[in-house]
Amino acid sequence: MHIHGKVCLWEWEGVPLGATTELEACPSIKNILLLDSDGKRVAVKYYTDDWPTLAAKLAYEKSVSTKTLKTNARSEAEITMFDSYIVVYKFVQDLHFFVTAGVDENELIIATVLQGFVDAVELLLRNEVDKRTALENLDLILLCLDEIVDGGIILETDASVIAGKVATHSLEGVGSLSEQTISQALATAREHLARSLLR
Repeated sequence: MHIHGKVCLWEWEGVPLGATTELEACPSIKNILLLDSDGKRVAVKYYTDDWPTLAAKLAYEKSVSTKTLKTNARSEAEITMFDSYIVVYKFVQDLHFFVTAGVDENELIIATVLQGFVDAVELLLRNEVDKRTALENLDLILLCLDEIVDGGIILETDASVIAGKVATHSLEGVGSLSEQTISQALATAREHLARSLLR
């Protein structure tokens, strides 16, 4: 699904399914959670006031983690109903990915959001998806969440597009790719010159 202005363009695996013209008709996400295997936060984003306080959010995270802990959601995403919400989740190493939506939302669309998030994180972390690597690259994961959903509205579900946008954002702070290449070449030349002078 892609959003252009106030039009949602629907597609499933690249096949166009149609469009809706009202933004309210677009699926809405309540939250996206990335927790560790103990149910503790790694990265979370809430898009509604269904959990108005930090205590309510932490309680929800602990509850959903406890409820899903004994399931086998490693090879494929699982879908469950929890506290009048649809929760789609998947476990990768010691990280647990969750997407929560209202009961009136389409489970396939919510599962597509989850899979886009998981795949984008795998791309950004170069398939080293674990808690330590995720915490070291938390800025990339938070940018990833921003590229997927904004204000509860799904913006993008294609992992390569998400990862590409995140990579572009992270490079903007460092300078252009050509500037980096020139800088790296000059640094290497200086290093070789210094070694040859020390001989």
